[in-house]
Amino acid sequence: MRYSKWIVLFIIALIALSVWAIYPLGKKINLGLDLKGGIHLVLEADTKRLPPSENVRDAVNTALEVIRNRIDQFGVAEPTIAREGEKRIVVDLPGIKNPQRAIDIIGKTALLEFKLLDEKGDLDEALKGNIPVEDEILYNPEKKAYLIKKETLLTGSAIKDARVQIGQWGQPYVAIDFNSKGAKKFAEITGRHVGERLAIILDNVVQSAPVIKTRITGGKAVIEGNFTMEEANKLRIVLKSGALPVPFNIIQNTIIGPSLGKDSIRMGLISGIIGFIAVIVFMGIYYKKAGLIADAALFLNLLFLLAALAALKATLTLPGIAGIILTIGMSIDANVIIFERIREELRRERAPRSAVDAGYNRALITILDANITTLITALILFQFGSGPVKGFATTLSIGILASLFTAIIVTRTVFNLILASKPVQKLSI
Repeated sequence: MRYSKWIVLFIIALIALSVWAIYPLGKKINLGLDLKGGIHLVLEADTKRLPPSENVRDAVNTALEVIRNRIDQFGVAEPTIAREGEKRIVVDLPGIKNPQRAIDIIGKTALLEFKLLDEKGDLDEALKGNIPVEDEILYNPEKKAYLIKKETLLTGSAIKDARVQIGQWGQPYVAIDFNSKGAKKFAEITGRHVGERLAIILDNVVQSAPVIKTRITGGKAVIEGNFTMEEANKLRIVLKSGALPVPFNIIQNTIIGPSLGKDSIRMGLISGIIGFIAVIVFMGIYYKKAGLIADAALFLNLLFLLAALAALKATLTLPGIAGIILTIGMSIDANVIIFERIREELRRERAPRSAVDAGYNRALITILDANITTLITALILFQFGSGPVKGFATTLSIGILASLFTAIIVTRTVFNLILASKPVQKLSI
């Protein structure tokens, strides 16, 4: 009896901990893209523009980190950023409210370059096609043409920090700080080219072209333009997070509206509730009081599953809801096996306690065999699957473990408590 008391205390503590873990439920369970709405992107590296010294795998791995940093600064909760194949990256952003801004930030190459203007060259002749070999023509956002020397004096890799500031006329601009190596290089450039114009170029667009008035030793510079606050902040994010090592093309762009997510949640809840009620009614009618014990265990199974999802900060998806519904059936299946074994023992006119012990012992191997094989399959799906498949595997795995605990430990403890209080009573099963 002492052993049963400890089990009872453990179950009560686990229930209390589970309730605390999921309360309030709406704020503790993260919803996936298919339930919350958001954006699904598939990016593919443009390998034709990959530098000869780089290989595709290293470039994509670097891009993964850059994109992750950009999204972290963008403030998206529970994003999914994963590699797919050799040169693709899949990005899921649930709950995003401005999809186009997210696309602009994620896909922007953010190649920042500092180059000198060729003020001695003839821009008009260059626009006619007579471009000097060492020069190129670039434009600013207003389509004004500049004759720029091709030599890159400094790149965005030298940037340590970037931030948005407001000028004296209320116009936002981006202030950048160079790292130690970049500051030294910038001081050399500005000291060597005093009186010349230095173009600040982002992705081949001239953002500004100020005159170098003196040698700049503070390791600081500004990027000015006719920015709105949103544009300046977007530029800050891509500069601070770093440049993509290779351009990426968005080959799939799927925006899922929140209304579709709400419909998915509603249909998932309806199907789950219908299945839940059907199982509860069947067990209550067919197995009587023992069925009510199984029903109570089923509620606990669902509680433990949700608590585990909340504790692990797992993301619930529509396939995840399907996994929950499947575990409801598997949980009851274990109880059905146990109750049928107990019935067989009672037909042999064994005492209630002896029948319960024999029923659980005989059913244990069958239950473990069925659930462990399913658990192995779920773990394989989790390891090699992605996105929704992982969501299904996660809820299925947790649900199997919870159902084993409630079917084998919880219901048996309840039977022991009932038989301890009235050892000679007839079992209603």
